[in-house]
Amino acid sequence: MAGAAGGALAARVFQGGGLGFIAYGYQSLEKLKSEVDTARALLKVGAQSPLPIGIGYLAWQLEAKPVTVAHDLLSVALENDVQAVWLSFGTEIPRWIKFIRDSERKLGETKIFVQVSSVKEALVACHEWKVDVIIAQGSEAGGHGSSTSPPLLTLLSEILSVIPNDGPPILGAGGLANGGHLAALIALGASGGVFGTRFLLSPESLYSDTARQALISARTGSSSGIAIDDLRRVYADGVRADDPDRMVIWAGAGVGLMNKIQPAKEIVGEIHEECVSRLQAAASSLG
Repeated sequence: MAGAAGGALAARVFQGGGLGFIAYGYQSLEKLKSEVDTARALLKVGAQSPLPIGIGYLAWQLEAKPVTVAHDLLSVALENDVQAVWLSFGTEIPRWIKFIRDSERKLGETKIFVQVSSVKEALVACHEWKVDVIIAQGSEAGGHGSSTSPPLLTLLSEILSVIPNDGPPILGAGGLANGGHLAALIALGASGGVFGTRFLLSPESLYSDTARQALISARTGSSSGIAIDDLRRVYADGVRADDPDRMVIWAGAGVGLMNKIQPAKEIVGEIHEECVSRLQAAASSLG
């Protein structure tokens, strides 16, 4: 969700009953602070009050910067007393976890979410890093992902079989589109689900109208591979021309089930209502 999930989206997701995240990937420190300010303004939360959203960081982007810059970026989350910091895709995640836990700038009890793509990573996150929440991301995810990750239902089932009952909550991610998908994860034993692509179709996302229309037109499995150098060239040309046929628009495998632009708050409510309905129906059929 880097480049798509800003302060407005995170705030509206919270207002709908979910935990919204600002995604840090490529923007400057000043831009990150600006998105946090946007969330505070929309939620009418004072500068000295906890901010009821999270901030997610691509760890490899932190690792590409001088350590002082990385610490400043993480400190934005701590100084604003956000509910959670989400870390993914890096080789030095324990370093960032230690900084968060040891930092004098930490005001409250910010939870640490870590995204994993294998059972091995989940066991390390649970037993060595002692994270608060584990996100199991399957191969259906859009954007960043692991080339060796199995499909979500397989990965989630494997992780749930080895993480102790008193361990951290496990969330599923990758290709989720609706409340039926969330109900399936909960039936397997997950504590919840993570929705990305679905919220790209909200007016609060940082995607352009052209990009949103391209997502609505997309069908599951319609994309194809492309060499990285060609990808960069096509992306640059597409952005300049605002051409959806030549833009790089990240989307998960569930994109074919998404067909309308909808406010983020409504999306949360719709997913919740359908999830509850599906679970109730399943319980009735078994009872």
